[in-house]
Amino acid sequence: MEESLAGQLLLAAPGLLDPNFRRTVVLIGVHSEEGALGVVLNRPSTVTVEEAVPALGSLDGDEPVYLGGPVQPGSVVLLAEFLDPAPAGMLVVGRIGFPAADTDMEQLAEITSRRRVFAGFAGWGEGQLDAEIDNGDWIAHSALAEDVFTELPEELWSAVLTRKGGSYALMARMPLDPSMN
Repeated sequence: MEESLAGQLLLAAPGLLDPNFRRTVVLIGVHSEEGALGVVLNRPSTVTVEEAVPALGSLDGDEPVYLGGPVQPGSVVLLAEFLDPAPAGMLVVGRIGFPAADTDMEQLAEITSRRRVFAGFAGWGEGQLDAEIDNGDWIAHSALAEDVFTELPEELWSAVLTRKGGSYALMARMPLDPSMN
C-alpha cells in the first residue's frame, strides 16, 4: 500500500463489469494495510429511510436509503456532515464522517446539517483494493462534500470523471454498452 485512499472517491473503470460496482462511485472511509471499506454514493434505492429504519425517520424520513455495497446489506451505515466535528466517530471529508457508536440518534439532527443512510458497504481484504487499482479497475479522485450529498446520484460517475478532465472526461460520455458507440 503506497498511500491511504481514505477520504477519496473511487470510480469504477468502464471495464469493471461486476454488477455490484459497475459505474459506481465509492467514498473510501478506511484504507489501511488490513483492507478498506467505503460506501457507494450513487445507488439510491426505492425504499425510504422511514420505511427501512423507523428510528431515523424523524431525521430524513422521505430520503431514499442508498445501497452502500454488497457487504452486510442488512446493516445501516450513516454518513453525516457535522456542525462541529468533535462528536464525529470518524471524519472522512472535511466535516463529513461517521457518527460515533454511542451517538444519540435523537441528537443527531441537532449536531449535523445533513445525513445520508446506506444499506451495507463495500469492503476489501488485505491488499485486495490495491491489487484492483493496479489492475485498472478503479480510478481515484478527490472527494467533495457535494459528491457525498449529490441530488443527482445517477449523474455522479460522469460528473466526477468530467471534473477529473483529460481522457477521463471522454470516458464520462461512454455509453453503458460500448457496442452502442
